[in-house]
Amino acid sequence: MTEVLSAPLVVEFPFTRSLGPVQSAFLTGLRERTVLGVRTGDGKVLVPPVEYDPATAEELRDLVEVAPTGTVTTWAWNHEPRRGQPLDTPFAWVLVRLDGADTALLHALDAPGPDAVRTGLRVRVRWAAERTGAITDIACFEPYDSMTGHHITPHTGQFTGEPVTGIVAHARLDYTYSPGRAQSQYIHALSGRRIVGERCPSCRKVYVPPRGACPTCGVATAEQVEVGPRGTVTTFCIVNIKAKNLDIEVPYVYAHIALDGADLALHARIAGIPYDQVRMGLRVEPVWGDSSKGSRYPDHYRPTGEPDADYDTYKELI
Repeated sequence: MTEVLSAPLVVEFPFTRSLGPVQSAFLTGLRERTVLGVRTGDGKVLVPPVEYDPATAEELRDLVEVAPTGTVTTWAWNHEPRRGQPLDTPFAWVLVRLDGADTALLHALDAPGPDAVRTGLRVRVRWAAERTGAITDIACFEPYDSMTGHHITPHTGQFTGEPVTGIVAHARLDYTYSPGRAQSQYIHALSGRRIVGERCPSCRKVYVPPRGACPTCGVATAEQVEVGPRGTVTTFCIVNIKAKNLDIEVPYVYAHIALDGADLALHARIAGIPYDQVRMGLRVEPVWGDSSKGSRYPDHYRPTGEPDADYDTYKELI
């Protein structure tokens, strides 16, 4: 029984967006310790503000200032804060309806424990020591005893200093990936410089990499078949933009390669030939990575020197 593999993976990227006049005013206001909302046509005040009425789709521009105090409408306790969350000690996620607002704002509440949190709890904003014009300018909320009300006041959305016109949000997902039984066997075989697929018991097609089930018939696959290592380029693209942290000079070629004996083309880089000489039908073979550095995959594919394959032999795999 092959050990089923797993590995921690991280997907992250910076998301850059520009701000319209309403969101710009809201974030600039946070930088200045002011919370702004927007009034809808029926008189409701939305915090955070939006640019269009969610009920009528009418454009909204009537900005108002609300209080930095409010009431918890619902909550959930976070026992184990994760990297990048507002607090590094256990806290509550809360929806807070600020005084003067008709909607609730999601943020963190600094509380000694879940017994100290309840719906209806009065809270206030704890401002960050350094503010840049982001939702993190609110460091968190904290319990607050006062029941003092607040009258909303109109606001122009103008502040001293440059307005915040754009933000960069760093999205990140940490997770553990397990490829399952079939692909674990495929990866183990690669460590021995073998390429294996699995044959469908119904249609008899061989899939590489194996998926554990036939995508055509929907039945489980288990019969292993060694394929390649040589194959045929079925189609390809020329890459002209250099990827960050990828030590490959442009232009270079990525191709779909139908390995001998396989009924599904896999994706790999072509090297050992000028990029403008890569073509459909080119016969190629793997160049394996340096195993002493932990590589168990083909680093790229290179021409074998054989005559090009006839189109009819790979046309069904394009």
